[in-house]
Amino acid sequence: MNRLFGRNKPKEAPPNLNDCIANVDTRAESIDKKIARLDAELVKYKDQMKKLRPGAGKNAVMQKAMRVLKQKKMYEQQRDNLMAQSFNMEQANMATQMLKDTKITVDAMRLGVQQMKKEYKKVNIDDIENVQDELEDMLDQHNEIQEALGRTYGVPDVDEAELEAELEALGDELVADSDTSYLDGVGVPTKDPGAEATASTSDGLVDEFGLPKIPAS
Repeated sequence: MNRLFGRNKPKEAPPNLNDCIANVDTRAESIDKKIARLDAELVKYKDQMKKLRPGAGKNAVMQKAMRVLKQKKMYEQQRDNLMAQSFNMEQANMATQMLKDTKITVDAMRLGVQQMKKEYKKVNIDDIENVQDELEDMLDQHNEIQEALGRTYGVPDVDEAELEAELEALGDELVADSDTSYLDGVGVPTKDPGAEATASTSDGLVDEFGLPKIPAS
C-alpha cells in the first residue's frame, strides 16, 4: 500500500516565535562582529593616511577605507533590520503570552464561579433565618433566667415618697452630727496628765497612780 500510494509527509511543526527571535538575534550578533572587524580596518587605514603625504599612495589607502566604510554601512543596515524584526516578534510573543495568561485567568475565574454556585446550593437561606431566630429566643430565655436568679426576697414594700423624705432627714442628721460647736470653750491641756499626777504626789494626796495615798501610821 505504501508503495502504491506513497507515504504522507510528516507535517512540519508550526514556527515558534521564541526560536525565530533567537535565530534573528544570532544573525544580528554575527553582523555586529563583522562591523567590529571593519571598524578595526578603518582605524588602521586612518592611521596610515595620517602618516602619508598627499599623492597616489594616500589616495589608494583612502579608496580602501571608503570601500570598507560602505561595507560597514551595509552591515549596519542589515543589523538594524534584524533588530527591528526581533523587536516586533518579541512584541507579538509578549502579546500572545498575555492572551494565554488572560485565558488561564478567565478559566480559573469561571471554575471558581462554578464551585461557588455548587457550594451555594448547599446553603439554605431559610435555615439561616431559623437558626438566627432560635439563637435570639435562647438569648431571651437566658436573660429571663438571669433576672429570675437575681430576685431579692423579704424586701418590704415602701413608698418612694417616704424613702425620699427619710433620705432628706438622714441628710439633716448627718449635718447635725458634723457640728463641732459643742467643743467651743474647751481648752487644750497644756500639761501632760502624768505631770499632774506627779505633782499631786508631792503634796501627799495621791500616789504615782493617781490613787489616794494612805498616810503612814
